[in-house]
Amino acid sequence: MTDPLKYPIGPCETKKELNEGERKALIGEIRDLPSKLRQAVSGLTKEQLDTPYRPGGWTVRQVVHHVGDSHMNSLIRLKLALTENNPVIKPYEEQLWAELADSALPDPEISLDLLDALHVRFVLVLESLNGDQWLRTYLHPASGETNLNEHLCTYAWHGNHHLAHITSLKERMGW
Repeated sequence: MTDPLKYPIGPCETKKELNEGERKALIGEIRDLPSKLRQAVSGLTKEQLDTPYRPGGWTVRQVVHHVGDSHMNSLIRLKLALTENNPVIKPYEEQLWAELADSALPDPEISLDLLDALHVRFVLVLESLNGDQWLRTYLHPASGETNLNEHLCTYAWHGNHHLAHITSLKERMGW
């Protein structure tokens, strides 16, 4: 059974093949994430921003900065797959990144601004893809080969997953 505090929208499910309608919907989720994330943290106090979304989990502040870190990596992975033949991508230690000063201390607005610009570029690249480009791949040393349909599924889910961490915490806490 999946822990609803850790996975409020359930585990990530990807598909190797998507139709145009599915892609369009997932790209829309990526396009809308920055404004939804901004809305989710709007008006939160410093204490609320520094509240973990679950016991042992990241604070709301760290979640927002993590999404920025992760989606920067996502765009780079996408571009590597489009410009190289099945490149091996560089993983990173998400938990350790979340503990660094640029994730633990600053106002989430810094990463919200980053996500606004980043997602414009992300969506521009995604919307430019056609046909066989969606089948291009990269190799993650831990999880194996991923094609760009799967990549799209993963990062649409990823944004919604972390958005739900914040919105479900707010609901539980009555904020």
